[in-house]
Amino acid sequence: MQLPQWLARFNRHVTNPIQRMWAGWAPTMGILEHVGRKSGRRYRTPLTVFSTRDGVAILLTYGPDRDWLKNIMATGGGTMRRSGRTFPVVNPRVMTKAEAAPSVTGWMRPLFALLPFAQAVLLDRLPG
Repeated sequence: MQLPQWLARFNRHVTNPIQRMWAGWAPTMGILEHVGRKSGRRYRTPLTVFSTRDGVAILLTYGPDRDWLKNIMATGGGTMRRSGRTFPVVNPRVMTKAEAAPSVTGWMRPLFALLPFAQAVLLDRLPG
């Protein structure tokens, strides 16, 4: 399943600016900071984020044709803000949800398995 593109556009302009106020603190959310591959501009994208053994997993709710994903693929990563902490994330890998599921840990693992999306991206957390 993939959410409709009109909803992605609505969220980009309406919902995301509101979510940026709290997404870096909410337990199920995170803010991915990344640099535009063409513009060089810095962006902050709120996302639902799942913990993994080595970093984080993000379900591709609107499919893989997302600017934030293209940006981190071009630069090799970005910075994630979760639970009030900021850390670098690298090595983005797009895969099926089934391939990503064994990496997901913690209390949100059952939710990851239940959500009806086909693809995910895994990012490694850099120590430090």
